[in-house]
Amino acid sequence: MTRPVRFGVTLPQIKRTWAEARAAALEFDRLGFDSVWVCDHLYGVPLPNLPIFEAWSELAAVAAITERVELGTLVTPPFFRNPAVFAKQVATIDHVANGRVIVGLGGGWLAAEFEAYGCPFPPLGARLRALDETCTVLKRLWTEERVTFEGKHVVVRDAVCEPKPVRRPPILIGGGGERVLMGIAARHADIWNNLAVFQGDLGAKVEALRRRCGEVGRDFASLEVSQQCLVVIAETEDGARAALERAGRIYGGHMGAGLEAHGIWGTPAQVIERIRRHTALGCTLFVMEFFGRDTREPARLFAERVLPAFR
Repeated sequence: MTRPVRFGVTLPQIKRTWAEARAAALEFDRLGFDSVWVCDHLYGVPLPNLPIFEAWSELAAVAAITERVELGTLVTPPFFRNPAVFAKQVATIDHVANGRVIVGLGGGWLAAEFEAYGCPFPPLGARLRALDETCTVLKRLWTEERVTFEGKHVVVRDAVCEPKPVRRPPILIGGGGERVLMGIAARHADIWNNLAVFQGDLGAKVEALRRRCGEVGRDFASLEVSQQCLVVIAETEDGARAALERAGRIYGGHMGAGLEAHGIWGTPAQVIERIRRHTALGCTLFVMEFFGRDTREPARLFAERVLPAFR
């Protein structure tokens, strides 16, 4: 299966106004990017007092003002929302968007925000089992007339989700766990997303995912691979390197991990080369956070000088 290379962009969400988020969403849609994304946190990571918009409320608003971009989360965890109610929420937003929603799911990790909001935060194994059950129930509610499901963490009885989404929303599973999480992705996901912190391990992660698909009888080619990444782009190499150094200081060990060696940065030509290193490993979807106070500026340079190389 030959897939086109697609590019998504994160929206302003932490310490930003709705006016900034709205302007960015409209510009990314106009520039020809394929999707826009938000993180699903209740706290403005890494500090709880950082203002942050709630993910699915922001996406609902963006759905109403954009025309072409798909809309997704990196990533929605179990226990923030009742899964059956969440299925209705997604279906509603998909109608506003006319079939452009992608549902990004993961295990969750920031215990403090779960505990502060009164949401359960059991050990990882239980969170992953809840993730598996959530995937099952979402897909059934979006496709079946009535659903009854008795899981350990998810229970629905004769539940109805009407109207159905315009399309069955693709499910993205994000995370680096090579055994359990990738097994869930192999069973349920349309897209698997590699975390930015594991960007340098993309090749090994893809091979692990391929093995999980083999174990469950899934055609690996039917599962898309995506990469969460910080993108530093500038007109000149000196400008790019200066921005790279600032990005490393600001982002530290998550989005900025291994950025110089394995990340996507440089002049437009260098960025194209570094993207092609990723596509050679099987990645065809990039969920990018552009480095800059106003991310529309690097996005314009990327759209003008990089996007045409992959169209």
